[in-house]
Amino acid sequence: MASGGVAVASLWTEVNRCGQNGDYTRALKALTKFLHENRDDVTALHCKSCLVQNGSFKEALMSHSPLKWLGSDVVFEKAYCEYRLNRVESALKTIESAPDQTDKLKELYGQVLYRLERYDECKTVYTDLIRNSQDEYEEERKTNLAAVVAAMSQWEKAPMEDLGLSESTYELCYNTACALIGQGQLTEALNTLRQAEELCRVSLAEDSDVTEEDIESELAVIHSQMAYIMQLQGRTDEALQLYNQVIKLKTSDVGLLAVTANNIITINKDQNVFDSKKKVKLTNAEGVEYKLAKKQLQAIEFNKALLAMYTNQADQCRKLSSSLQSQNPGHPRPVLIQAAQLCMGRSSQQAVELLQQFSEQNPESASGIKLTMAQLYLVQGHVTKACDVLRSIEEVQTKAGMVSALVTMYSHEEDIDGAIDVFKQAIEYYQAEQPGSAAHLALVREAANFKLKHGRKKEAISDLEQLWKQNTNDVHTLAQLISAYSLVDTDKAKSLSKHLPSADTMSFNVDVDELENSHGATYVRKKAGKVVGENLPKEPGQVEVKKKKKKKKGKLPKNYDPKATPDPERWLPMRERSYYRGKKKGKKKEQIGKGTQGATAGASAELDASKTASSPPTSPRPGSATGSSTAPSGSGVVPPRQQKPSSSGATRKKAPQKKKKGGKGGW
Repeated sequence: MASGGVAVASLWTEVNRCGQNGDYTRALKALTKFLHENRDDVTALHCKSCLVQNGSFKEALMSHSPLKWLGSDVVFEKAYCEYRLNRVESALKTIESAPDQTDKLKELYGQVLYRLERYDECKTVYTDLIRNSQDEYEEERKTNLAAVVAAMSQWEKAPMEDLGLSESTYELCYNTACALIGQGQLTEALNTLRQAEELCRVSLAEDSDVTEEDIESELAVIHSQMAYIMQLQGRTDEALQLYNQVIKLKTSDVGLLAVTANNIITINKDQNVFDSKKKVKLTNAEGVEYKLAKKQLQAIEFNKALLAMYTNQADQCRKLSSSLQSQNPGHPRPVLIQAAQLCMGRSSQQAVELLQQFSEQNPESASGIKLTMAQLYLVQGHVTKACDVLRSIEEVQTKAGMVSALVTMYSHEEDIDGAIDVFKQAIEYYQAEQPGSAAHLALVREAANFKLKHGRKKEAISDLEQLWKQNTNDVHTLAQLISAYSLVDTDKAKSLSKHLPSADTMSFNVDVDELENSHGATYVRKKAGKVVGENLPKEPGQVEVKKKKKKKKGKLPKNYDPKATPDPERWLPMRERSYYRGKKKGKKKEQIGKGTQGATAGASAELDASKTASSPPTSPRPGSATGSSTAPSGSGVVPPRQQKPSSSGATRKKAPQKKKKGGKGGW
């Protein structure tokens, strides 16, 4: 027994020494030897949790599962193993079943709630921990609380709360920037991210073991968020450059790579699809689903379906959109993707039927679907159907933009009554909800102008009276009202005309000469020069005699011959005159064997109408006598191969020269 006691003591000494040195593998070997002799030792079983330090969470969980009688002694280790194995629901049950809620269990409870996206409860847990504990982990708790506030701002659009968290570390600055992005304060968020980048560089530069690559890897998440802000601001080129820098780092954070690749795909859209197909592989990495929020994963799946549509992968697009629709039955995007795919396949009618079915089943999200239906009807040329669909969207029916679109479409279809009815409904709504507001009066003004434009002056009277009562000094409205009453009630028109200002008050003291001579006057009437004696008084009975303008004689050419008949084509360019034959250089030579096959010089001369006696030139040249030119008869034409060449030196064939005999390589 003494030897056994010495062995047990030595094993515990070995376990203690290995635990202090961080050599958990040797500690496990010693514990295994000890448990071989003492299987029920609680302390040894508890110490076997050093499997967690080695990252062997599955083995650690299996070693604790049969030991239910240990109770709360290993509940934290069990819950932590379940959390690290992504069994979040099981970890939550384990923590809630613990009899004592220690601080470390509360820390883990907050992490589990954050993973389950139960942010309100998570914020309560961390607020309580910060208030009731003071240790070296206070900064980490504040960072986690800031992350919870940022998640609530981004995913739940909750307003930011001032929890008194200082921005002393780059992690706190980063989480504050994320919360500002959720509130739409992009400029402030970008400045906060730049501050976080500077703090990160300063804090990591103090550690001599940290390399520049390590610093860039730590800054990757900050740079990716900065690129996201630039993308939201429309600075896509700068955002794309930053995104690609993050991708090239090949960081171990699969969640960061997946989000960055997804954002690059959204910038590419239907362009550069080959790059998008490469980037989409990063979104399929193992473990991505445990690193991102549900809305992030949903957005990635939507973009995958859109990319499949852009690359003409109809089956893949249909499969992804159907899966998304089953996971999110009330979300309109999967149906919109399916409708877009049908439109690309020239099945617009099926797309309209699909959208109609979804809008009937999900009326709460039907507004966007109906807008798409109206667009498809317009593409097909069914303007009236598009108007009917738009008027069925009650929440936007009285908006100024919707009223303008409906009036334009009804006017295109020459349905003036339908357009007036749209104005009537909108005016009645504002009369009940916002009487006398700027939007109300603007609609009344547009309705009156529309009715006057289309000859409905009687119907415009009520609108014009309402406008004039709002502003009795509006002369333009009063003139329109008088014009409308002149067709219905002339007495009323006369009584209203008394309110018009007098002609004297309406006249403007304008100096016309000064206005014409002012800077910027484009068309100015030229003033005639004053002539001496022009303003002399005329004697009574004196008749003003108009001066006759003398006609100038036309100039004649130097070689003008008055006896010769002028050429009637003299006004035409030389090349367009009928007798122009072009410039002839040298004597005309007959070329044997040239021209089309079978053609001869004699035949071409015979067919030349200008050389026949019966076709004189239409207009003789000035000073030349008319004459006729004869052509040889075509009866004795000799075939081309039987013609003999002329004896002139120009066409005489040279005697063939004998080839000189020479060596190889001579020419």
